[in-house]
Amino acid sequence: KVISQLLGGQTMMGFEEISPIKVHIHQFYGIEINDFAATVAKTALWIAEAQMMNETERIIQFNNDYLPLKSYNNITEGNALRINWEEIVPKDRLSYIIGNPPFVGARMMDAEQKKDILDVFGAKWKNAGNLDYVACWYKKASDYITGTNICCALVSTNSICQGESVANLWKPLFDDGTRINFAYRTFRWDSESNQKAHVHCIIVSFCKGGKRKNIIFDNARIINAKNINGYLIDSDNVWIESRTKPICDVPEIGIGNKPVDGGNYLFTEEEMNSFIKIEPKSSNYFKPFYGAYEFINRKPRYCLWLGECSPAELKSMPQCIKVIEAVRDFRLSSKSPGTIRLAEKPTHFHVENMPKGSIMIIPQVSSERRKYVPMGFMTDVMCSDKVRLLPNATLYHFGIMESNVHMAWMRAICCRLKSDYSYTINDVYNNFPWPTPTPEQQAKIEQTAQAILDARALYPDSSLANLYDPVLMPPELLKAHRENDKAVMQAYGFPIKDFTESDCVAELFKMYKAITEKE
Repeated sequence: KVISQLLGGQTMMGFEEISPIKVHIHQFYGIEINDFAATVAKTALWIAEAQMMNETERIIQFNNDYLPLKSYNNITEGNALRINWEEIVPKDRLSYIIGNPPFVGARMMDAEQKKDILDVFGAKWKNAGNLDYVACWYKKASDYITGTNICCALVSTNSICQGESVANLWKPLFDDGTRINFAYRTFRWDSESNQKAHVHCIIVSFCKGGKRKNIIFDNARIINAKNINGYLIDSDNVWIESRTKPICDVPEIGIGNKPVDGGNYLFTEEEMNSFIKIEPKSSNYFKPFYGAYEFINRKPRYCLWLGECSPAELKSMPQCIKVIEAVRDFRLSSKSPGTIRLAEKPTHFHVENMPKGSIMIIPQVSSERRKYVPMGFMTDVMCSDKVRLLPNATLYHFGIMESNVHMAWMRAICCRLKSDYSYTINDVYNNFPWPTPTPEQQAKIEQTAQAILDARALYPDSSLANLYDPVLMPPELLKAHRENDKAVMQAYGFPIKDFTESDCVAELFKMYKAITEKE
């Protein structure tokens, strides 16, 4: 029986026994480990179906008798990593996999979650123990969709596309035929709770067969990419492997000092002055102490460094002996055998790095709001392991590392603490492809690097946090950075105009590939 209905001035023809609805609730399958959440999921799907049925009736102006709702049992309660997905729904009946797996960092997993990692990746997978929990769903989905055109899209922590996780996860997946279809770069996902907790997420769509879209969504910008690599960059598939030495002929970089002292050797200025009043001779053993926060904000703490103090001198300072005993007790109370052994030399640190003279300081963590990570030179100070130290740095090294080229590389390669940059030695610095400038180009970079320092010196009352605030940055400093950017880009042979940060990273990937292939 043919039905004719008027719809917005148009006539729709159809057959009574053929439903206009092509998507039904029974086409959806899911796995949920929490029993309450599984029940909520079923209820939510019922509600969604009822809402869509009502909307369909409104559009086609046709009464569709869908009540009562039919039974729905396609939500399986259980651990998705230990269930055979083929038993839930055969893959030849499936088109899409979507999900929001749990966000648990590699160092935050409990014993059962660590077992899941081992079960999913197996003993032969390199560095699986350093992957976040969410990576399990990528591996399991990739295995499941082999030989099909199924597309997957997972909401994930952005860490799986940063730092060493890229080579650890994506290289083996790509070798097995997985390709990224489209990606949403990092965005903040706010909680709806009153406490407004938020995480920084990405969405990655991947497949093994069929046509790929190769689209990157970057805030309001849409990039039609030729290829999406594991860093979510439009570039060739290049894998930045963690390494202990630089790939270019540049000074090696290190971390600062790691006391492992329970905070007993570290003092605020007020605490130091109070201690010196009680123990006057200790004034010779206090040194300014800079971590990333202290360096950027120009607010040093102070370290009581007794590692070079003789036993006779220590004997004459009873308050210092109390501090040493507190450090020793702290280390002995540890569950770590290494820390307990460290109690045998309580006046020394776990890591000691105290280069003499001028050193270049790079904060480990810096706000993503800043266009440039504030780096600089300091003399005769003691630094924590929250900064990176380059003891033999020149103005040329400073100019390259403070350039937009190095910042683009850092943003693409570095790990993140929430959304803040975390500058790593083995990933960012040691893998960075340096240019081979002419003497004239190197001299120009040295000149523009000095101009950056001179522009900072115009504001001696301002911290680096103030100077590099995107709203407060002085025009002289911004101009100096832009001139330095131009000088560095010319040394690389990059065009000055119409050259995006993504273009820059893509070229650096090519340089990295060429350098490492010669090794």
